Amino acid sequence: MNLTRRELIDNHLVSDIRSLIESARQRVAATVNAELTLLYWEIGSRINRNVLAGERAEYGKQVLANLAATLAADFGSGWSLKTLRHCTQLSAVFPDREIVSALGRQLSWTHLKTLIYVSEPLKREFYIEISMVERWSVRQLQ
Repeated sequence: MNLTRRELIDNHLVSDIRSLIESARQRVAATVNAELTLLYWEIGSRINRNVLAGERAEYGKQVLANLAATLAADFGSGWSLKTLRHCTQLSAVFPDREIVSALGRQLSWTHLKTLIYVSEPLKREFYIEISMVERWSVRQLQ
């Protein structure tokens, strides 16, 4: 079957535009992921600094539960106690905002959520590096 010049140009144009759309979608997803990761870090940092510090641990647990209930009512079930614990763990494991910012641009929140529970820093660094270099999926990381 012979395609006309116009059909070839149309097919090429469609292919080019599809590539543009896919590329834009990937950039948007990466930007959203990076911003959400920073949001989770900021939330965890504030909770760690203002609520869970030192001798106020029992009080902090109650505040965290109340905060989760309030946020879930305001913003939906994604703001559970479990989510807030992930946020505080992220902030505790990575106290430097700039490191989290860099990681959030290269790894998904789900990657980071897995990595923050690796207890040994050397192992965690290894898995961070290999996840980035080899472009591991979350399933491969787990």
